Amino acid sequence: MQENFLHYVWQFKKFDTAHLKTTTGEAIALLNNGQYNLNGGPDFFNAQLKIDDQLWAGNVEIHIKSSDWYVHNHELDAAYDNVILHVVYEHDTDIFRKDNSKIPTLQLNDLIHKNVLHNYQKLLMTPSKWINCENDIAEVDDFLMSNWLERLYIERLERKSRAIKILLKSSKNDWEGVLFKLLAKNFGLKVNGDAFFSMANSFDFSIVRKMQSQPLQLEALFFGQFGLLEINIENAYYLNLVKEYQFLKQKFKLSNDQVLPLQFFRLRPPNFPTIRLSQLAMLYHQHHSLFAKIMNAETIEPLYELFHVTTSEYWNTHFTFEKLSQSSKKSLTKSFVDLLLINTILPLRFCYQQNQGGNAAESSLLMAQKIASEQNGIITAFNNLRPMSNSSLTSQALIQLKTEYCDKNRCMSCAIGNSLLVK
Repeated sequence: MQENFLHYVWQFKKFDTAHLKTTTGEAIALLNNGQYNLNGGPDFFNAQLKIDDQLWAGNVEIHIKSSDWYVHNHELDAAYDNVILHVVYEHDTDIFRKDNSKIPTLQLNDLIHKNVLHNYQKLLMTPSKWINCENDIAEVDDFLMSNWLERLYIERLERKSRAIKILLKSSKNDWEGVLFKLLAKNFGLKVNGDAFFSMANSFDFSIVRKMQSQPLQLEALFFGQFGLLEINIENAYYLNLVKEYQFLKQKFKLSNDQVLPLQFFRLRPPNFPTIRLSQLAMLYHQHHSLFAKIMNAETIEPLYELFHVTTSEYWNTHFTFEKLSQSSKKSLTKSFVDLLLINTILPLRFCYQQNQGGNAAESSLLMAQKIASEQNGIITAFNNLRPMSNSSLTSQALIQLKTEYCDKNRCMSCAIGNSLLVK
């Protein structure tokens, strides 16, 4: 039994409200069960009820056992002085206020609707399942599922927006600078994401602005900050990079002491950090107003066009500085651009549109539906239970569902869990 299940039962009156009595036999008439409190203090505020003929207005506290009142030290907390009813699953001791008056107690264990209790036990008390509702999720109504996934997607964007706002605060509301840091992190993918992010944080974005018309300088800046220009190689391109970086390092007083090392191990050559850094440099060389172009896009197609980017010419025949390779043009693939859109562009657009007072949710939902679903273990497992992920909207929503609800047993807060409890 979880306390949040009793919160659910009380909030939605999933118990016999017609024959309520305190543990000492006094009749209870429930007029208003109160407002659910998600913060500190009693569980429900501003409840109204009659105990025998006495009208009461105040707060309600809920526990599994009455003795939990003392386990949680509520007797020492003034926030609980106005509790008018203690609701418990099992009454095992009387509870007293500071003035030694007894707090009326309602025991729920024989009052909860049998189907709700049965469904709860089936949902949350059966061990060894990937998610609690894996045996029943296929039965959930399509309309409910669709609405809930849309809400989960917006919830995930809101979570990402909080991280973006922290970056904005540290960069004095430089949206362009924040975009660069987020793009850099995602160009690095999982293996080098933190390293790329540390590189982007190692200098002010104003330096990138000043050099956008000089792609060699952009590459020199990125490669040099990672210490990739400190080996002995005799070719014109590399020597020019070294020369440019030495100039930039002195001019802008660059330091790379806080830049994390790069990883090449177990990466496919197209994902080598050398290739991704050159592509990032070429992106900023091609688009001097990248942030404005992203925010002004009304559909997904212009966003894809922005990322029609390849490396500089040298990397057509190289994956590393040292070794020649077969000639191939190394453009950003659609699957890679999809990841950039999902993890950087749409969250940043959502945050910016919210900041500007626009309809961030509607625009984000429409664009997310146009991007292919991600493919990972979570999505595969959900699709095996119930085929439903056909876009990035649903894949991101399912990730939010698994990590923030299923893994934390928050079935009472989930539309799917709620529908199964009352079926």
